[in-house]
Amino acid sequence: MTKKLPKILSESKTARWTALAIVAFTMFAGYYLADVMAPLQGMLEKQLKWSSTDYGWYTGAYGWFNVFLFFLIFGGIILDKMGVRFTGLTAAMVMVVGTAIKYWAITTHALDGANWTILFWTFPAQVWLAAFGYTIFGVGIEVAGITVTKIIVKWFKGHELALAMGLQLAIARMGTALALSTSLPVAKAFNEVSTPVLICLIMLCIGFLAFLVYTFSDKKLDASIVAVKGDNEVTTEEEFRIIDILSIIKNRGWWYITILCALFYSAVFPFLKYATYFMVNKFSVDENWAGIIPGLLPFGTIILTPFFGNLYDRKGKGATIMIVGSLLIILVHLLFAVPLLNHWLIAIFLMIILGIGFSLVPSAMWPSVPKIIPERQLGTAYALIFWVQNAWALMFVPALIGWVLDKYCVTGTAILDGQPVTTYNYTLPMILFMLFGITALLFAFLLKIEDKKKGYGLELPNIRS
Repeated sequence: MTKKLPKILSESKTARWTALAIVAFTMFAGYYLADVMAPLQGMLEKQLKWSSTDYGWYTGAYGWFNVFLFFLIFGGIILDKMGVRFTGLTAAMVMVVGTAIKYWAITTHALDGANWTILFWTFPAQVWLAAFGYTIFGVGIEVAGITVTKIIVKWFKGHELALAMGLQLAIARMGTALALSTSLPVAKAFNEVSTPVLICLIMLCIGFLAFLVYTFSDKKLDASIVAVKGDNEVTTEEEFRIIDILSIIKNRGWWYITILCALFYSAVFPFLKYATYFMVNKFSVDENWAGIIPGLLPFGTIILTPFFGNLYDRKGKGATIMIVGSLLIILVHLLFAVPLLNHWLIAIFLMIILGIGFSLVPSAMWPSVPKIIPERQLGTAYALIFWVQNAWALMFVPALIGWVLDKYCVTGTAILDGQPVTTYNYTLPMILFMLFGITALLFAFLLKIEDKKKGYGLELPNIRS
């Protein structure tokens, strides 16, 4: 009788897709919280008396610890040193803690009327504390993001890598879509701006438990690798030296992807933070329904990101996909900036096109990193990319847009639900978003040129024949 040879657990389609589903839920819960306040800007102004500058400051706080204290980079190093189980569970718990602080900040009356000056900036104490909770959450969600990305590489390398990353992004963005489309109706139904945040807190607790369940599958995967390849194979994957950071930042292809990522997301994520109120101001969409239109973007990516990821897995053309996606982003913001294009049907059409562009670039960008960087350095490489993205797209740009709106774009006031709120002209912010897209396109071309020189295989399929 022939002895049955042991198999690595990731060779089982059922095992690897189940692992993906579990960790994707944790990211779904995190993405819901990340964007749950975006449709509530008007309600924050009415109930909590926040200005656009307050809101922009709070939104930009997402990356404070990640950028200035380098928590995200440390998280990547910890990931490469300690592995996905320890790092993932810690990150999930940090998300819960940060959300709890944020929820308390916007529900307590202990801070009413208080202003705090920290360093050079003075804001209401409530804004500062909500921002503090949000920046703690930002550490958790970003470290969880790089952890889940490395988990997917661990389970899907040589298989449906881009499709798996695309599906994970799609599930996570379902959280964004639901946040954009449901948070305002929920807040209005309870007449409390804090209710959607409470729902997020409950979801994140469930997400922590989901990741705890995943750790058992990860242990089984490591055990199967040991059974097939020996102890050395598992330990080698987790080895990391600080000197490896130098080899990462010396890699020109890595830099092109990193800068492309920061610029591309600068044209999308900060836009989503202001998109609901943008729909009210420019397209005269009712406030109760305005979040549904930007919600089309993440809903569209739910289908399109896995589709384009599967295309990359089977046909290649990763660098070309990133170029096409950048072109679409430029086109959308150019048309959003045209004052005469102000019918709500146009807004829907442009949001659909934006969704296509938003699906194209990430579906090829994230699976391209393992073609450029060795697997044992992936956690740190992704962390450094996310750090640049946090510094620019998730911290600086939202605060910049909030300042630009208050400084140059105020057009007057309007009455919403019996309360006066500020109205804005969004042409200048749209032009800024378009410029980010143009610069992203430049780096997409540079990446394609570098791929031809170094032979990374970005234009080649991911699935091994």
